[in-house]
Amino acid sequence: MRHPATGTVRLHLEDPLPRDLEMQLMDVSASGFRAAHRSTALSCGQSVRFHHAKGAGSARVAWNLVLPDRVETGFMVVRQGIE
Repeated sequence: MRHPATGTVRLHLEDPLPRDLEMQLMDVSASGFRAAHRSTALSCGQSVRFHHAKGAGSARVAWNLVLPDRVETGFMVVRQGIE
């Protein structure tokens, strides 16, 4: 079950180039979270490290929804508790 959430999500991507991204947390669940941003750097299946107020760990990009004013991305948590 998803629960609304607010705050910042910080992502670290390794591939194809190391970089950090900051996004707005939209909701969380036991298995993942959704964030809004303006980046086109994320692709489905991509691995990231994440940190937000509700947790930290590693995740995979599950989906992207491109809207006129933002991108929403769903993340599936692979491992909790690592940064």
